[in-house]
Amino acid sequence: MQLEVIDIKGKKTGRQVELPAEIFGATPNDHVIYLAVKQYLAARRSGTHKVKTRAEVQGASRKLHKQKGTGGARKGNIRNPLYKGGGTIFGPKPHSYDFKLNRKVKDLAKISALSHKAIDQAILVLEDIKMSTPRTKDITAIMNQLKLENKKTLVILPEYDENIYLSTRNIPNVASSLLSDINTYDIMNADILVITEGAAKIFNEEEKATA
Repeated sequence: MQLEVIDIKGKKTGRQVELPAEIFGATPNDHVIYLAVKQYLAARRSGTHKVKTRAEVQGASRKLHKQKGTGGARKGNIRNPLYKGGGTIFGPKPHSYDFKLNRKVKDLAKISALSHKAIDQAILVLEDIKMSTPRTKDITAIMNQLKLENKKTLVILPEYDENIYLSTRNIPNVASSLLSDINTYDIMNADILVITEGAAKIFNEEEKATA
């Protein structure tokens, strides 16, 4: 899959990059995408919800009245779950919602997500961005030049660049990620993938290394 490299003004540079067909030309598997997104969102849940049991609520532990002879039902203490202010029966406890997903399934889901973007023609290859200082205004201007101001955009970088990270984090529709850190959820959540030229070349190098 060949794509034109564009500059920060949205114009063609005359260069092209080849994205590996094994990744961007694969047949998408929607079910593994579903599993990977479900696992990602489940792992993000805090799972800190909790209620107090009868051992944790306030109240005396004495028996309210004797067991027999009152004509009424037998009762324990005031912390009984049947009374107002008593403990809660079978309430939620802190726990993790995460579940295991095999590495091969995750890799297939990521490939499927990338191939979906290729099918939808939702991938741009941008020349490498160089910033001496963080400036959100500069990244916003680039997005405007690329006509992406109203689209959720994921900028994929070959390596961590603090200036780009700081410049993109305050823009609601723009996020940046390292090529090594991209996941299925981030890919599917974005309308457009902007892959920098350096990151695009790594795609090919990694594919050749595994071939």
